[in-house]
Amino acid sequence: MAISDIEAFTHLTDADIDALTTELDTIRRDVEDSLGDRDARYIRRTIAAQRGLEASGRLLLAVGTRKAAWWAGVGTLALAKIIENMEIAHNVLHAQWDWMNDPEIHSSTWEWDMVGVSKHWRITHNVAHHKYTNILGMDDDVGYGVLRVTRDEPWRPRHLLNLPINTMLAAGFEWGIGLQHLEARQLLQPETRAATAVRLKEFGTKAGRQLAKDYLVFPALTALSPRARFAPTLRANILAGVIRNVWTNAVIFCGHFPDGAEKFSTTDMAGEGKGQWYLRQMLGSANIDAGPVLAFMTGNLSYQIEHHLYPDLPSRRLAEISVRVRSLCEKYDLPYTSGPLPVQFAKTWRTIAKLSLPDRFLRDSPDDAPETRSERMFDALGPGERGRGLKSAIAAVRARRRGKSSPTMH
Repeated sequence: MAISDIEAFTHLTDADIDALTTELDTIRRDVEDSLGDRDARYIRRTIAAQRGLEASGRLLLAVGTRKAAWWAGVGTLALAKIIENMEIAHNVLHAQWDWMNDPEIHSSTWEWDMVGVSKHWRITHNVAHHKYTNILGMDDDVGYGVLRVTRDEPWRPRHLLNLPINTMLAAGFEWGIGLQHLEARQLLQPETRAATAVRLKEFGTKAGRQLAKDYLVFPALTALSPRARFAPTLRANILAGVIRNVWTNAVIFCGHFPDGAEKFSTTDMAGEGKGQWYLRQMLGSANIDAGPVLAFMTGNLSYQIEHHLYPDLPSRRLAEISVRVRSLCEKYDLPYTSGPLPVQFAKTWRTIAKLSLPDRFLRDSPDDAPETRSERMFDALGPGERGRGLKSAIAAVRARRRGKSSPTMH
């Protein structure tokens, strides 16, 4: 089940947590003090390159007559949409570039290339998700309200559809993000009806503009070319959007649902200080092993742990920050959850598939399962078995389990 006492789970003392907090604060201060022209050039060049890619993709669809040109247009347009969504919009809306005081590249003015309204997402994501990361009942990103991803949620027959629902969610992920903040059921409550109606109107206006741009205006403009037609361009835009959605879904899910990304109860949040918040971000997130290209394509969310520790620091700095965070995990005997993209993706889908079944079909203990662990997993350990920290304690539990499963030697 979910963690209800993070201090007991991590095996850290108050002094340890205070020291860790000081060291994490120092990392933030060092990065903030070093921000400057190189960082500003990076984001401006990234935006220019993304716009060039989008223009190239639309040009390929307009002038190409062969199937290869159509596929090249789809690929280029999908790449442009991924970069805009992941490395630009996501990070701009996190206020990572607000320090530049550039009105174009600012969290309060940027509107991303998706059906959702940017200011809605800043509430559901920047506040609800990042403040209450993986806290059940407070972080809507835990299952997005449609998937069972922890045994803390009681099984219901609809969870048998976990896999097909996630397939549809991945293909239409921008709609899932856009609809997340609406909470249309609040229209039924007089005290929230007016505010909900405003949100619905804002979403309808933005979604209408986005649909018109992608599926009417651009295909119509392309059709003006003697070498292009409306229908193939429409299909190209739809496919590019789906590719972007599936990629975004994969990156986001690999950040919070693979093995080792912990869940937390509201009990754990009671009296939470900065150090406990830091720990929750470190333990509730998972990284993807990535080189520079893959990291860029994920919006540097391959460094999900570091992003959650410092959501408003520029994404291009997360790689250097990760070296120091990994070192701190070693120092305080904390796990640093990371793995190759295919492995993390497979673990995520395995969890979604496994939890589509009733609990009676699940083998692992609800307090020591790959997808969900709690401080109760250590109850069987004696004081001398726990080691100096969480990583050692987990290793001790696994060693004890292997010992019990091994045949007795005579």
